[in-house]
Amino acid sequence: MRADEIIIEPLLTEKSNGQREIHQYSFVIDKRANKIMVMKAVQELFNVHPVSCNIINVGGKPRRLRSRSGYTSAWKKAVVTIGANEKIQIFEGA
Repeated sequence: MRADEIIIEPLLTEKSNGQREIHQYSFVIDKRANKIMVMKAVQELFNVHPVSCNIINVGGKPRRLRSRSGYTSAWKKAVVTIGANEKIQIFEGA
């Protein structure tokens, strides 16, 4: 898989915005990706040096629309820690 196929989109929530202060960035990733693939993709796309990566499988939530019930889609999240003196400029607004 290519780097742009592994990282689907950045995850911008209140918690992930707070984690940027300690150099942790969150991404929605492909379900088939592993830690090594994610770290290489971050290095290739953003020109930073990842230190570690944690991956979380997020399950779908039950939803109900009128009389139909079902679940939202399950997805995969990665929290990547980068070096102390580095920043990803896309998250910083520049």
